[in-house]
Amino acid sequence: YRTPYKNLVLDDIHLAVKAGEKIGIIGPNGSGKSTLLKVICGILQPTGGQVWIRGEIAPLIELGAGFDPELSVVDNIKLYGVMLGFSKQEMKQRTPSILEFAELEDYKLMPVKGLSSGMSARLGFAIATDVQPDILILDEVLSVGDQSFRIKCQRRMERFWEAHATVLVVSHDLSFVRHYCKRVIWLDKGRIKLAGESNEVVDSYLNSVKEVV
Repeated sequence: YRTPYKNLVLDDIHLAVKAGEKIGIIGPNGSGKSTLLKVICGILQPTGGQVWIRGEIAPLIELGAGFDPELSVVDNIKLYGVMLGFSKQEMKQRTPSILEFAELEDYKLMPVKGLSSGMSARLGFAIATDVQPDILILDEVLSVGDQSFRIKCQRRMERFWEAHATVLVVSHDLSFVRHYCKRVIWLDKGRIKLAGESNEVVDSYLNSVKEVV
């Protein structure tokens, strides 16, 4: 993938993911991790190569970025859900549980522009995880909200790990990646530097960081 300025962000990426796999993606800032997820989700179109997807994707990337700031929280829930492929009627039924999880019952009629960035992120997380997709894409989303809300998020995420969903997660929390992911991809300067069993890849990455320091 190249940016409009012809900068090569992803180079020669070959990645096959089996149904039900839990894969962690690690690497330094600017290594192409978030870009890779956006290409997989279809948010960005690759300038070379192809992406093949089987199943419905729930992308948790830039939570709340797709909201209409002028519409109410409730209306944005319906809008966001339709963007994920659900009907307005389905989202109407899901709205109470989404508001409860996001802790936004008292703000349901407020325009989203009146919410803090943290509240918007909580809302985005609640909507995207209220469903059980075939493929879940996560980009540093477990840092949403305060400590109690993060614990609640992690418990909800464990649902996806226990189910047969395929999960790709970008995270700087290496203990999380080590614990929850069976396979890890280490990206560096847009290329896969190492891919394999989680402990092996995380240990190699940590050793490289120590050498730089």
